[in-house]
Amino acid sequence: MLKTSSSLAGLLLVLISANLEASDPVAVKAALDSDFYDMGSPVPARVELGRLLFFDKILSGNLNISCASCHHPFAGTGDGLSLPVGEGGIGLGVTRDTGYGGDAIHERVPRNAPPVFNLGAREFTRMFHDGRVEEDPLEYSGFRSPAGDQLPMGLDNVLAVQAMFPVTSATEMAGQIGENEVADAAAANRLAGPGGVWDLVAGGMQAIPEYVELFRAAFPGEILAASDIDFVHAANAIAAFEASAWRFDDSPFDRYLRGDHQVMSTRARNGMNLFYGKAGCGSCHSGTFQTDHDFHAVAMPQIGPGKGDNQSGFSDGSDDFGRERVTGEWRDRFRFRTPSLRNVALSPPYGHSGAYDSLEGMVRHHLDTVRSLHAYDTSQATLPSRADLDDSDFRVMKNPVRRNAIAGANELEPVVLKEKEIQDLIAFLHALTDPAALDMRRDVPPSVPSGLPVRD
Repeated sequence: MLKTSSSLAGLLLVLISANLEASDPVAVKAALDSDFYDMGSPVPARVELGRLLFFDKILSGNLNISCASCHHPFAGTGDGLSLPVGEGGIGLGVTRDTGYGGDAIHERVPRNAPPVFNLGAREFTRMFHDGRVEEDPLEYSGFRSPAGDQLPMGLDNVLAVQAMFPVTSATEMAGQIGENEVADAAAANRLAGPGGVWDLVAGGMQAIPEYVELFRAAFPGEILAASDIDFVHAANAIAAFEASAWRFDDSPFDRYLRGDHQVMSTRARNGMNLFYGKAGCGSCHSGTFQTDHDFHAVAMPQIGPGKGDNQSGFSDGSDDFGRERVTGEWRDRFRFRTPSLRNVALSPPYGHSGAYDSLEGMVRHHLDTVRSLHAYDTSQATLPSRADLDDSDFRVMKNPVRRNAIAGANELEPVVLKEKEIQDLIAFLHALTDPAALDMRRDVPPSVPSGLPVRD
């Protein structure tokens, strides 16, 4: 293998920074402890509490699903499916079952379960594909969210705010109206206060002596008795766990940026130059974690049940208007947040709907988005086996009017790359994988205080 001299490697790094600075004021750099909450070292007792809560089904209305069911370390902190099988599903990852007939789940989650890598970095100020949770100093709680004024004070950061919401979703963790008290409260949008979703879920933890002791250790002086525990504490602990366990910033690319100019292969270095140059990837996937944290329309195929939106002339709710759902601005239709690319090779499927199961498929889509949209091969999706979903999952993609609307919002111009360049670009994306992320078995506890099964 040819080796790049240190002087040439240094020049490449300067060129990367120059290209990035041309479109983004934040030059690419390796991450530092100061880039993360708590200098990258949250309170250990809080991290351990968050780890147990993340895998404990005590947080769900029907005691049958945990955060880890859709964000599991064995599946790159996702679930390996294009669209998650939430509340009521059985199994883990791509084997998770939706059920059949009378045992079938009520509905599926309409967007891909995104990975949770590096979300403890301070620059992540928005969460979810549409950014509906974000920092906002003008809000009473310090954050804007679907909960509005119901969102309580005391949340440590936007990652903790994100952790407040899966338990409020009928599809994800609460269950359907009539099944349990949490589901009923969620259906009535009664999130805060006595008898609200967060109060009811906290009650389950308060009733378990082991959790009471864990909360006291994690929040000394703040929690003295079981009644002091509320869901804000749980969310802060979950965020501390995610931020600590899934910080991965020692990839070959990071080492390259820190001065180890031999760590990346020649192909990966060629791909790096394409990424920040000819291919134009760095214009959106910029900064330390390869994201501008903005929203873009890239003609991503829309599959699955949709978010309830309808293009003109349709009424089946299968569309997903993305950022427009948050801002109310028509110009934001079909825009979704730029994902970070750290550990991207470990977290398929890709896109807000999980339309592409392979990294190469996602890369090729970006090279000619409109053509790719219209030529979309449905076999690139990874969906659970269930006969009654075969047609409904692709009703948007089968309709030229709806596809044309998505294509019309596209912001990307086609890019022509040679086959070798495409493979070099993919090699660079693999160089964004931290080797420590290849084995995350240590993150899974053998048991949880509730006694509920950890493995689905």
